[in-house]
Amino acid sequence: MRWSGQEINEERGDALPGLARLNNLVRTVRTPDFQGVTFYEVLAKSALNKVPGRSAMPFGWTINPMRGCQHACAYCFARPTHGYLDLDAGRDFDSQLIVKVNVGELLAKELAKPTWTRQPVALGTNTDPYQRAEGRYRLMPSIITALASSGTPFSILTKGTLLRRDIPVLVEASAISTVDLAMSIAIFDDGIQQSVEPGTPTATARLQTVTAVRDAGLNCSVFLMPILPFITDTRAHLDEALRRISEAGATSVLYSSMYLKPGTKEWFMLWLEREHPELVAKYAEFYSRGAYAPAEYRAWLADRIAPLIRKHKLERGREDPVTGGPRSRALGVGSPPVAARPATETPQQESAEAAASIAAASPQPMLF
Repeated sequence: MRWSGQEINEERGDALPGLARLNNLVRTVRTPDFQGVTFYEVLAKSALNKVPGRSAMPFGWTINPMRGCQHACAYCFARPTHGYLDLDAGRDFDSQLIVKVNVGELLAKELAKPTWTRQPVALGTNTDPYQRAEGRYRLMPSIITALASSGTPFSILTKGTLLRRDIPVLVEASAISTVDLAMSIAIFDDGIQQSVEPGTPTATARLQTVTAVRDAGLNCSVFLMPILPFITDTRAHLDEALRRISEAGATSVLYSSMYLKPGTKEWFMLWLEREHPELVAKYAEFYSRGAYAPAEYRAWLADRIAPLIRKHKLERGREDPVTGGPRSRALGVGSPPVAARPATETPQQESAEAAASIAAASPQPMLF
């Protein structure tokens, strides 16, 4: 049995009526290694998810080996997806995890179908495939192998340093398919990071993973997102973040301000009331008209960060407009493949075209 030898293994056949409508529940597991977390092992009906897109990219493909996430990021935009399973977007999202135990085997079958056209597939754009439970379930090696063996390009976006375990498998995959990797590191202040995303590895540990990936000869971008208005958007914080990203050898950096949609907004505001009550009214006004920060703020942020990206000789990366993950180089747009980073090499300088586009979109600085 999976997780044999644990002191507590509880199996229940009557759990999660919402989940039962979607999948075949194998069993429910609780273990001392993950206090307060319940795992619902399911046999998924499909591994590949079709994500609707627009214009030239009508759709994209993703894989979510798990639902829910132990990283417990207060700002996570995926929180509302737990509602489909009759679970809440708050503590249930952090502690009630659905694990697709057959995802690797199922994926291999789906990729072998004659109708599969080898479109790029993104992992980590909903919940993190390298959260701590992956150390137990080991779903990712079989997923990577299936994608590479079929010649399918894929990308991985993660906050998890467990990615380092699979670097040899990813190197092998990159020899036969296009592999794009990105590490999400939103916060470079340890106190804020442990408060707002308490289940994540430190920024230092994640940067060390970026360096390990680069030293293995693979590309690795950093997603500096979300930037929290009035909290992590200071010049000092952004400058230090970009300095450390550059020193880690990241191929490129992507950034955006925080996106707060219903389901996530309520949970984040509870955190804000607890940690920064002085900002509650300001955030309420900022996000009163929708999930995005005001356009004026986004332009102000671009104006602030553009010269810092140039200062640290970083290239601005491209986000996939459909999946939200790193833009696949298999689509012909994005950073070209690069060799392993020697210890003395500095990251690539941001392209003039990218810098100009940022500057053109940025009016004079505004006081936020």
